[in-house]
Amino acid sequence: MVLVTGGTGLVGAHLLLHLIENGENVRAIYRTQNNIQKTKTVFELYQKGDLFEKINWLEADILDVPSLEIAFIDIDYVYHCAALISLEPQDEDKLRKTNIEGTANMVNFSIAKGIKKFCFVSSIAALGDIAPHETYITEETDWNPEKPHSDYAISKYGAEMEVWRSLQEGLDVIIINPGVILGPIPKTKTDDQGSAEFYTRVANGLSFYTLGSTGFVTVNDVVRIAFDLMKSDIKNERFTLIAENIVFRDILNTIADALKVKRPTIHATPFLVNLGWIADGIFSTLFFQKRRLTKAAAKASYSNNLYTNEKIKTALGTVFTDVHQYIKDISKL
Repeated sequence: MVLVTGGTGLVGAHLLLHLIENGENVRAIYRTQNNIQKTKTVFELYQKGDLFEKINWLEADILDVPSLEIAFIDIDYVYHCAALISLEPQDEDKLRKTNIEGTANMVNFSIAKGIKKFCFVSSIAALGDIAPHETYITEETDWNPEKPHSDYAISKYGAEMEVWRSLQEGLDVIIINPGVILGPIPKTKTDDQGSAEFYTRVANGLSFYTLGSTGFVTVNDVVRIAFDLMKSDIKNERFTLIAENIVFRDILNTIADALKVKRPTIHATPFLVNLGWIADGIFSTLFFQKRRLTKAAAKASYSNNLYTNEKIKTALGTVFTDVHQYIKDISKL
């Protein structure tokens, strides 16, 4: 049997669908009953609602050791997708606890229960820092602790260290480092998983764009590759999963066109973006509101990190989905 954590999230829900479509016997853990509906909505979106009933749901938490003891009964393979994603400074402790301690718990149980293979869904945020003579960030790029990193990036890097530790104790592992994961366009305001913020802000009339860039990938490619890696003889490796490096302005324009709304027209320079996060910080403090633009998010919006997908293409012969075409197609569902 296969165990999936984070089954009510964007990647986890799509992974559950892919696993069941491929005949796997699957158990998924959840924290609250209401979150299960998110996964059911994903199945229904692809007209696969009948397959949803094949999931063996179990209430458990990666931070609750007794519940994991039950979750691991009769499990052979593990996909660890659960994580907290946040760029909010006040979430530092939550990020470290969920992403590092939670992963350590999953790894420790996997070792103790003799799990055959463990897949950890990490992030390109946990990859290294490019040196002056380098052009692309790869799986081998060194992490420089002297350089600034977001709390989220640090927590995912720390989680990877827990996974690599397990190698010394005999656990076979795969780590995947997806870029920004694009999924279906949200149908409700509460459907805020993953890339939904891109869609929501554009739909609400986003005026500003930046010329920063990063790697993007579709959620279907992420789960397909994770499954293929787990079925292969490949082990104890990490793989960067991006379809292509895209400028934020271009991805926002594609989303706007797909949603049939106005494209963002105002270039937010680094100076303007930095001014924005400072002003937003003051405003949120005065009025006790959630931050809309953090320092980490501001920096990411104008950074121009380039990633390469050559390793996974060589290992599996992977052909990635065109991101722009995916957005156009998914808008029709």
